[in-house]
Amino acid sequence: MYEIIVNKQENVKTIILLENGTVVEKYEESEENAKTEGNIYLGKVQNVLPGMQSAFIDIGEKRNTFIHLKDILPKIDVKSVEMQSSIQEQNNNLKNIKQIISIGMPILVQVKKDSTNKKGARVSTHISLPGKYIVFMPNAEFITVSQKIEDEAEKVRLISIVKKLLPKGSGAIIRTSSENKDEVTLKSDIDKLLKEWKKIETAKDTAKEFPTLLHKNDGILKKLFIDMIEKKIDKVIVNDSESYEEIVETLKEINNLSIKVELHNNQDLIEEYCLTSQMEKIQNRKVWLRCGGFITIDKTEALTAIDVNSGKYIGTKDLEQTVYTVNKEATKEIAKQLRLRDIGGIVVIDYIDMKLSENKKRIEELLETELRNDRSKTQVIGFTKLNLLEMTRKHIGLNE
Repeated sequence: MYEIIVNKQENVKTIILLENGTVVEKYEESEENAKTEGNIYLGKVQNVLPGMQSAFIDIGEKRNTFIHLKDILPKIDVKSVEMQSSIQEQNNNLKNIKQIISIGMPILVQVKKDSTNKKGARVSTHISLPGKYIVFMPNAEFITVSQKIEDEAEKVRLISIVKKLLPKGSGAIIRTSSENKDEVTLKSDIDKLLKEWKKIETAKDTAKEFPTLLHKNDGILKKLFIDMIEKKIDKVIVNDSESYEEIVETLKEINNLSIKVELHNNQDLIEEYCLTSQMEKIQNRKVWLRCGGFITIDKTEALTAIDVNSGKYIGTKDLEQTVYTVNKEATKEIAKQLRLRDIGGIVVIDYIDMKLSENKKRIEELLETELRNDRSKTQVIGFTKLNLLEMTRKHIGLNE
């Protein structure tokens, strides 16, 4: 059973996804620190850095944003080895980013990564508009399918349908929720996205000045409703009338009126539903495991490091089995914490050293299995020569 809690205290709105009473996802939105990720702007090139093959773009926010050459060049399906070679050739043949953009010129960009305390936001000319079943990419000429759809025949069927429905010169990512959907359903989703894109193009062509905002992201709550469309959300509990009205309108817009929305005016829903303890644990660096071991989570600017420790667990058999038991339980907890804390980027896991290669393989497979519950895109790279497991996770952004 899934429930969503929307708890507003002063100017901060906390959105919590519950699965059978347990917090599995948690996000915060505030009026003072509104997310720009997913927003589309007609920006202005502020500065070009040929030595870094990059530029700074003014989008009208407090800080200039950053764009790299690869986010300006046409987007290609990098999963193909041949395409990867093609990208390299393009980059080699291109002498300088100044051949493409110049200071003062307008440029259509989308925020792909929000700013931090130290860095401005990252933008790209590769626009993507998410729908229920399709992510429409107006400037890409390839179609890919979610890795979570494993049936090859279904992949071929979906690509065939979407290819027929898309305008020439555009592409798409076929989402997991599209599995087993008919052509009529997919067409309806694509038509809505094409209509939205036309609005953006019209706004761009008629803009009297720039930088200017052309399209605002829909917010994390709407994305949550869309992403969870295949999983029944029983109800949404909210504690302020303004959010209540927004949620009702959003559910009408995405044609999902089966979800019950309850208004509990002026109450602290975190206390009311006894979630305080769970919410506090999300902030802890150390997370204890049931066996007596624990993991520590440290986020840096470059990556997130997770360390696995045996703690109080001494085992009952040999050392290898003791280590494997802790690592196995840690793996399940790590997958849970990545989703719960919405950790994105590079993740390096320092497991307790295992001598047997088959145990390492089992841990990798277990991690991949546990990550299937995650709405976000993840990739397990594997163990390095230093016995560190590398993986990546895309945080729950608003544009994909």
